[in-house]
Amino acid sequence: MFDDFSYTSRNDPRLTDDRWVLRHGGGGPGLDGVTWSPNNISFQDRDGQRVLKLDVTSAGQATNTVQAQITTADRKFREGTYAARVKFSDTPTYGPDGDHVVQAFFSITPLRYDYDPLYGELDFEYLPNGGWAAPQAFYVTSWETYRPTPWDARKEYDMMTGSYSGWHDLVVTLDSTAAVYYIDGVEVGRHHAPNLPKSDQTIDFNIWLINDGVLPTSQPRGYEQLVDWVYFAEGETLLPSEVQAQVNALRSSGVAHRDNVPE
Repeated sequence: MFDDFSYTSRNDPRLTDDRWVLRHGGGGPGLDGVTWSPNNISFQDRDGQRVLKLDVTSAGQATNTVQAQITTADRKFREGTYAARVKFSDTPTYGPDGDHVVQAFFSITPLRYDYDPLYGELDFEYLPNGGWAAPQAFYVTSWETYRPTPWDARKEYDMMTGSYSGWHDLVVTLDSTAAVYYIDGVEVGRHHAPNLPKSDQTIDFNIWLINDGVLPTSQPRGYEQLVDWVYFAEGETLLPSEVQAQVNALRSSGVAHRDNVPE
């Protein structure tokens, strides 16, 4: 599966035809009572490319916080290579800085109940203002399962500190033995059972605010995350250089979207 995110707008009918869903309504993660809206998703020409743009906007309360998520309509991805080119930002596009914002690329199987054995998740999460008792950080995390209340997570993760502002190539390979994470061609995490997906997943991008990490001010502000492309190779564990070669070949052939992954 490959998508160059060359859509004209969030209302482009090709977006639905290509099996993308723009999240709307409520639910976690984030502030209790927060809203997810397609209005915070757009497509723009940035840095010489057509890109997907996700925004989170807030004035300090759940009732005025709007988050963004885009997900594949089909839950059919498991072993193989997941990749995306993502631009992270350290500062808001407007307003005061300091919210604990999460900018993420991930695959996931929904949690049906506490400690669901079929739940799984592979995460790239950048926290430019810190959060979860850590400073500015980038997490790569593989999940076995969890219980929301009281919180109990069964997972394996690695954390890098410092700024990751700008464009980055993200790759995670998954087979029966390990999930291996790369950022810009460098291995940053290698996780093993039982923290590996056990059922098919969707592929997602989102941006949101951590529940206890919102600035105590009503001044409006917004943060953004950009995505250039996303790629998945079923059943293949590719090196980052091989992923880039595949993406370059698709782009040079004029392919904007392709999905040959079976249901």
